[in-house]
Amino acid sequence: MSSDRLINRNQRHIIERIIVKGTLVLDTPTCLGSGDADGDTDLVLLRDSKEDKALLMGSSIAGALRNYLREYKNGYSGTEESLLFGGLRSDEEGEQSPLIVNDALSRENIKAELRDGVKINSVTRTAEPGAKYDLEFLEAGTNFDLYFELLIDAENNKEQLVRELAIALQGLENGEISLGMKKHRGFGRCKVNNWQVQQFDLQKYDERIAWLTFEHWSTGLLANYQLYDSIENALGVSVDAGDKRDRLTIQATFTLASPLLIRSGQASADKAPDVVHLKSRRDGELQPVLSGTSLAGVLRHRAERIVNTLQKNTSIIDEIFGVDFSKDKTKKAKASRLIVHESVIKETTDLVQNRIAIDRFTGGALHGALFNEQPIFGSDKTEMKLEWELRQPKAHEIGLLLLLIKDLWTGDLPVGGTSSIGRGRLQGKKATITLASENKVWNITQASKKEPLTIDNAEDLEKFIDALNEEIAA
Repeated sequence: MSSDRLINRNQRHIIERIIVKGTLVLDTPTCLGSGDADGDTDLVLLRDSKEDKALLMGSSIAGALRNYLREYKNGYSGTEESLLFGGLRSDEEGEQSPLIVNDALSRENIKAELRDGVKINSVTRTAEPGAKYDLEFLEAGTNFDLYFELLIDAENNKEQLVRELAIALQGLENGEISLGMKKHRGFGRCKVNNWQVQQFDLQKYDERIAWLTFEHWSTGLLANYQLYDSIENALGVSVDAGDKRDRLTIQATFTLASPLLIRSGQASADKAPDVVHLKSRRDGELQPVLSGTSLAGVLRHRAERIVNTLQKNTSIIDEIFGVDFSKDKTKKAKASRLIVHESVIKETTDLVQNRIAIDRFTGGALHGALFNEQPIFGSDKTEMKLEWELRQPKAHEIGLLLLLIKDLWTGDLPVGGTSSIGRGRLQGKKATITLASENKVWNITQASKKEPLTIDNAEDLEKFIDALNEEIAA
């Protein structure tokens, strides 16, 4: 670069720096994949080169924050970018981002959790040959130390930048931003518990020296700085109601009407059953879960069955559940608009059941085919909370989801494996359906099978079923 160009180029006159630190906690297993396929699993975690700690890249954090802020301000279809993250890579005249986001290391050494996955054929309901894979996840409860630095120059609008930073970080605080892979299937959910903020006015000599001597690279929160539960209070701003995201959220409580078995590869001991139910570590102990991938697969297959029965093109299914190009190269890849979260199943009992294959010719026991399984059994106290979110919902899509809820509620749609012998059936207890665009909430309750089902404003929900019928008939 020539000396004249160095002198005349656009220099940033930084007059203030705002440092934000926080503690990020993973609420669900998270896959921060390295892209390296040389490990024992198909996708291994990204690790620090010196210590056995997980590495969360600053680019991953910044990308998640940028995407959340754009959706919050413009809706899911909006494309307008924010000054907080600078110009796009494709923009030759774009400005540099005033927000610096550092890489984050986990406080603890890596505690990995392995998950198996397999593609199920929607017609035969059996595993596709060669479609099994396994991933390495970070356990829930892993902590990361976050570090952000906002640069305020003389030409920027400080109030706007600080407010946009508060909106983005509030997404982390409220658990609305997920990190890593398979975010739409319940993985990577996280939240920030504590914040620390320090502002330095670089136009003052004492604060310039304070910034130079600040413990920038110290890990964790600093003992001599105030802790905040709210990023709004920490930054001294108020985030007004400006959420433009149009979404349908469903929060439902179910219990087990029959034993449930979602296969897991966790049983490795010599005396362990051949098949055990999937468990994930929560609050320091292994707890049974209904994985988002299993539930989403079941919902998709039932939705396909409904649409096929009504003799409608399955493009409706692709619009909701997305398209995986690697599995269907005839279609363009598309992300799922339906987010299905993982659910912890509380108050269950593990029991081992012995089974044996029968020789269909002789009617006797098949030699060497004895095996045992360990499903989970429910009680009156058993509960699981299912949570779905459909982005940019259309009326007929809501109608299809209502039919899926009905099938789950009545036990007509089993989840997990071995459903042919009566396992995997659920019973609904209560559900709350919220439609942001119309600012409406519907409640569905049924204390037990013997109690009547009550629905708030059932006539309003009927219009979504009518919209599905009209869409199918078109």
